Amino acid sequence: MPMFFFNVVAVTETLEDEEGTELPDLDAARREAIKDARALMSTAIMRGDDISSRRIEICDRDGGVLLSVPFADAIKHRE
Repeated sequence: MPMFFFNVVAVTETLEDEEGTELPDLDAARREAIKDARALMSTAIMRGDDISSRRIEICDRDGGVLLSVPFADAIKHRE
């Protein structure tokens, strides 16, 4: 099963996923990124912070970016 890494990218920093997650395919990784973005935004909203300009970059084992998921897209996207 492929390993995907979910890096959270903000204007001033990137939080790198050191562990990664095994998922069946890129579509499953995209769904996971949307769930992660929603969870992070929910926590931020409770603190009064707006982090909707951030994004999650889904990367492969070599660090290559496979897909970029803007947090704003997680608000609009329906599962």
